[in-house]
Amino acid sequence: EGQLVESGGGLVQAGGSLRLSCAGSGFNFDDWSIGWFRQAPGKERDGVSCIRRNNGSTHYVDSVKGRFTISSDNAKNTVYLQMNNLKPEDTAVYYCAVVRAYYSCSNYGLYDYWGQGTQVTVSS
Repeated sequence: EGQLVESGGGLVQAGGSLRLSCAGSGFNFDDWSIGWFRQAPGKERDGVSCIRRNNGSTHYVDSVKGRFTISSDNAKNTVYLQMNNLKPEDTAVYYCAVVRAYYSCSNYGLYDYWGQGTQVTVSS
């Protein structure tokens, strides 16, 4: 069975940057789309960004466009989320997950196989 492991979270001041990593084992990422999600305290988990490895297409929700960048290192089977100009409202536990690549990666409700999450805290 496949496994996803997130890393790179931490505490940063507003305006700062973090890069999250999602390392996959037991998955051939070419067959999957990889999404990043976040869940703030008391709120539902929401999709943030995704990448469809077989054609390189990406998607971002409006709140992170221009600040976050998703990318993939094929050799390492790892997907990254570069987060710049972070805001306090970006504070959340960030998760990566996968969905079969024949779906559009922005179908955030279809994802399964989740990582354990990594905490991102942005102070004002």
